[in-house]
Amino acid sequence: MMNRREALSRVALIMGGTVLGAEAFLSGCATGKTGLSFSATDITFLNEVAETILPATSTPGAKEAKVGEFMTVIVKDCYEEKDQNTFVEGLKKLNEASTKANGKTFVEATAAQRHDLLVGLDKEASAFQKTKKPEEQKHYFTMLKELTLWGFFSSEVGATKVLRYNAVPGKYDGSYPYKKGDKAWATS
Repeated sequence: MMNRREALSRVALIMGGTVLGAEAFLSGCATGKTGLSFSATDITFLNEVAETILPATSTPGAKEAKVGEFMTVIVKDCYEEKDQNTFVEGLKKLNEASTKANGKTFVEATAAQRHDLLVGLDKEASAFQKTKKPEEQKHYFTMLKELTLWGFFSSEVGATKVLRYNAVPGKYDGSYPYKKGDKAWATS
């Protein structure tokens, strides 16, 4: 399994910045509400959102990596209270947006409806990021995307079935041949 710092670096690189809660995760301390809890229904909902972001194709998707469970742990244990509130309120907003757009909750919506909704939210989050003041919280959809990528690529499934995994890497070879389409490496 890759180490925490390397996993966070990769996700931050993919997301183009820092990952919320990363410092608390690395230090192992709980920072937010101690009474925050997520139900099995919440985890199912998070898995469905994550699977829409990273669906199974010829490789496993986010649901197989149990990204929903990962998200709940990081949000409960590593997010500050204000970030936890933004995340939890965002989940409600996402479900409300699905109901408004499709007449169905996110979990009840079709794959195409889910995809279209998340594409719209991604555009909304990108626009928000451009005008966001430093003291403002991240957009909740940005949080969901970060956690999905982090959880997936730091999971056993993501590291071994999607990335090229090498438990005990050899020496560094900066001239190692690369072929277009090769998978990235994951090491522990």
